[in-house]
Amino acid sequence: MSDEMKSCPQCQCPYGYSLNEDMYECPECTHQWNPNEELAEDELVVKDVNGNILTDGDSVIVVKDLPVKGASGPIKAGTKVKRIRLTDGDHNIDCKIDGFGAMALKSEFVKKA
Repeated sequence: MSDEMKSCPQCQCPYGYSLNEDMYECPECTHQWNPNEELAEDELVVKDVNGNILTDGDSVIVVKDLPVKGASGPIKAGTKVKRIRLTDGDHNIDCKIDGFGAMALKSEFVKKA
């Protein structure tokens, strides 16, 4: 067993440890990977305000009031959003919010539910 640690490709934790000669595991997110395999270029990693990794279909909670152009009021802090879809770009979460419809949110304003 090797004493060498490798950084996790999923959450960037620097404490990935060796399971055997070609597999490593992250102690924080339990992701397992082979460092000899190429990381997929199209793999999208989106993190919430607390650093948790988000995936398609997750539910999130808005952490601060967000103003919406053209709406009579903001999206209130504490609003739960279900079944998110991750996208590339500045607003990296697509979702539907009751009372507002289809929206694009920034991951820095939500936390995983």
